[in-house]
Amino acid sequence: MHRFDLPDNLPVPVDDGQCAHLKVGMKFPIDILTSLPVTNKHSVDITSCPRTVIYFYPRTSKPDQKLPDGWNEIPGARGCTPESCGFRDHFQELQSLGASVYGCSTQTTDYQQEVVERLHLPFDILSDSDLKLVNHLHLPYFTLPELENIPLIKRLTIIIKNDTIEHVFYPIFPTDKHAQEVIDWLKQNPIK
Repeated sequence: MHRFDLPDNLPVPVDDGQCAHLKVGMKFPIDILTSLPVTNKHSVDITSCPRTVIYFYPRTSKPDQKLPDGWNEIPGARGCTPESCGFRDHFQELQSLGASVYGCSTQTTDYQQEVVERLHLPFDILSDSDLKLVNHLHLPYFTLPELENIPLIKRLTIIIKNDTIEHVFYPIFPTDKHAQEVIDWLKQNPIK
């Protein structure tokens, strides 16, 4: 099995209600978003497109790193690289639908830069290593002792129009099909 392939027996995440408070029409904290470190070293500009898609994910690991113990048993944990590759592969279509794309995790920008380069991502990854968005939006997360109990964001995607939440995807499964799920939603909900 290639490292990017998803095992057939992954547990399917269920909606545990931890994103129920993220309501359509809720103001998104753009000031916090634009203060986050970005892999291109510039700030986030959500005015360049009518919509912004931010997919939150737990973490990526470098090819030579072993997965944390029990990673495959945590519902929704496995699949960060296939998800990022899906957004990469569908990037032009997402842009044609009026959406800019960002990934976001609690890893540092230096760490995230490796995945942007290795996977040739045409979009930036945001670092919430200081947990500004996690705390402000009360995003769901989990921790693992093996990873020093650093909060790892549970996989979710938020679509923002202007400064308002327009849609929330949670939970997300399978990860390698999620970019297409976002595209389908954008097509069903054209910008007016």
